[in-house]
This record gives sequence, structure tokens and C-alpha cells, in this order.
Amino acid sequence: MQVSTNAIVLTSLKYGDTSLIVKAYTASDGLKSYLLKGLLTAKKSKLRVAYFFPLTQLELVANHKDKGTLETIQEAKVKVHYKSLHTDVIKNSIVLFLAEMLGMCIQEAERDESLFNYLEYSLLWLDTHPLNPNFHSLFLLNLTKYLGFYPDTSAQQLPYFDLLEGNFSHQPTLNPMVQAENLTAFRKLLGINFDDLKTIKINKPLRRELLKTIILYFELHLHGFRKPKSLDVLNTVFE
Repeated sequence: MQVSTNAIVLTSLKYGDTSLIVKAYTASDGLKSYLLKGLLTAKKSKLRVAYFFPLTQLELVANHKDKGTLETIQEAKVKVHYKSLHTDVIKNSIVLFLAEMLGMCIQEAERDESLFNYLEYSLLWLDTHPLNPNFHSLFLLNLTKYLGFYPDTSAQQLPYFDLLEGNFSHQPTLNPMVQAENLTAFRKLLGINFDDLKTIKINKPLRRELLKTIILYFELHLHGFRKPKSLDVLNTVFE
């Protein structure tokens, strides 16, 4: 079936010497994987390799057979021409990190309008605002709302946060816990939006520990999740 849809590129992998396999999150059908035959060597094509950089927002005309096989793209054009995401070194590092995280987190081939809208809005915000070093931590924490394990904030005054149970507690358990300064930083991100980031002050060592904690939270709640390879690069650019 031919489909016209907006899409966000998650990953783009070389296939053989001439082709790409692109995984994208689509507004119409959720997660889709496409085989772009001969794209790397084609001299004349409606498609360009640059369209499939991580987290590029596209308008696609695609063939979706919905049989669990690789789909095909007939036409593609860039929906949003980013001003800084692919040219600013630090923002591009954030993009690569978030694309890798999303590639592991989004596994369901189902439409989710709320999640798609969140991704679109977040990327536009990052592109059009000055860099904030806490952006990716807040992005990931708010992403858990759409993945089904956002922290229970009903008792956030308590001195511990249980990462496995996803709630605050009076005392530590055998589960991985957040406490002390790390918990104070964690609380600062709960219930806020990106515009509030300018009011959040977290020092560099604590910010790094907070991101490590959030990634562990994902690992505990998503089957098959593993530490992203791009995390080391991201930490390096923020040193």
C-alpha cells in the first residue's frame, strides 16, 4: 500500500557496497525499516544520502506491505531544514546519542501520535534554542512517559528513588536506588518542560552521574536495552 507520511530517521546502515537500510519512526505506521537499493552509487535519484542522517525529519511516499519485511521509499524530501543540529559539534553529538537511544527504545511497529509529536517538538526545540547541557537528560526522562515507565512522583519528598519500582521510598531496598545529591538533581527534572531548563543548575560531575542514572533506569525497564556506544563520545564533548 502506498503511504504518504512524515517520518523521523533513527538509524541508517550501509548494506553491501551500494545500499542503505534505514530505520525510521513514521507518523502513519510507527517503526518501519526501508531498503534503499543502490542509493550510495546512484548518479541520478530522487533520494539523497543526506536525507537519512540521524533524526532528520522527512516527508515520505513509501510502499508499506506490512509483512515484516523491508519496505521501500518512492519519494522523500526534508520536512524541516535544521539550523544547527547537524552542524554544531555538541548538538550533533546529542543527536547521535539520542538516535541510538531511540533505536533501542522504540521497538513497536505501531502508530503513536503522541510519541511522534513529542519527538518532532523536542528536535525543533533543540535546533532553535541555545545549547543546554541538561537537554538530553530531560528528553530521556520525559520520553519514559510514552514508553510507560515515567517515575511515580506522588511522594517525591521521600529520600530515596527506587529505579526498579519507579517510585520514591522511605528507605533503601536491594534494588538500585537514587539518593543524596543525585536525587536532588533527578527531582529538578521531574515535571518540567524544555523552556524551564534555563532555571536548572547542575554541576558537571553531577550531570554526568544523573545521565548515567537515567540510562540505568532505561536498562531496568526495557528488555534487551544496552548502554549506548555514543555515550562515551557525548561525555567527552561535554568535558
